[in-house]
Amino acid sequence: MYCANCGNTLEDHFRYCSRCGTATANGPRPTEREQETRLMRIRDGKRVAGVCGGFARYLDLDPTLVRVVWILLTVFPPLPGIIAYIVCWIVIPQDPPRPLHHPAAVEGPAAL
Repeated sequence: MYCANCGNTLEDHFRYCSRCGTATANGPRPTEREQETRLMRIRDGKRVAGVCGGFARYLDLDPTLVRVVWILLTVFPPLPGIIAYIVCWIVIPQDPPRPLHHPAAVEGPAAL
């Protein structure tokens, strides 16, 4: 077996490439629940950058509650709350875009 990333020769039981660290076909796949619990900024329903919505989803809380708490942390004292929000905005990745559905791209009898 060969690494798809760097071409290194691998034994069949290897889960990761020893040269570049890329997961092989034998590597663990994240479950759907693990993908849902990753801390990511939301795309839908965001107010400014999606940071509070991402924390709310990650902590399984109401987004309004997280926004109110974040505002309180920003007001009393102002500097740490603002800096933390900007750092989270930069560091936390955004949700991947949802695939667009184009009805015109349907082929077969339904397209007629």
